[in-house]
Amino acid sequence: MLNQFSRTELLYGAEAMEKLAASRVAVFGIGGVGGYVVEALARSGVGALDLIDNDKVSLTNINRQIIATTKTIGEYKVEVAEKRISEINPECIVKTYKTFFLPETQEEFDFREYDYVVDAIDTVAGKLAIVEKAKKEGVPVISSMGAGNKVNASKFEVADLYKTSVCPLAKVMRRECRKRGIDSLKVVYSKEEPITPVGTIEETSEKRAIPGSTAFAPSVVGLIIAGEVVNDLVSDINNNKK
Repeated sequence: MLNQFSRTELLYGAEAMEKLAASRVAVFGIGGVGGYVVEALARSGVGALDLIDNDKVSLTNINRQIIATTKTIGEYKVEVAEKRISEINPECIVKTYKTFFLPETQEEFDFREYDYVVDAIDTVAGKLAIVEKAKKEGVPVISSMGAGNKVNASKFEVADLYKTSVCPLAKVMRRECRKRGIDSLKVVYSKEEPITPVGTIEETSEKRAIPGSTAFAPSVVGLIIAGEVVNDLVSDINNNKK
């Protein structure tokens, strides 16, 4: 019987689709990268998604975030994403958390419930807390490095954190992960030198530099990450077929 995932099943097979339907993935950060991760995982048949983000859609999100339109401005990102998922796959179980993941909020989450964790947030402290918690619980995790101030989508690639170069965020993460005894981490990063923005915008009350971004850089990162998650989740099934 045909369903919305029939074309995916042609590539992975029925057993793999059952595995995806039984999988639960947590996506931390539902922005330019995370929004596309969620979209692709929902369209791939992942059966349960936890969405974690305390932000609301703003006007300046429209240039790059799949959940952002003139109609969704002011809505919580996790709620907009949940609506999209329900229209793609009504059977997908969605849990939303209107919170930022930080060391002080990490006890709200039991990573043992997840089959995979996606780090698509911006803060180093939060990223490290996600990675540490995932490693402690033995849960696969993939982390997005810097997508801001990049314009060459073809430069993004998957690598172990300790084999990355150029990316300023990856450099900081390497140093901090090494301090914590984390010896490996799958990431998506770019060797493109970050572009210096030609101007500034005041987007929040926080005194921090707001990076420039495009419609195609964060989306590519998000889709690459989603592909890694799907392929990793069904890897045991695919390997047994070889």
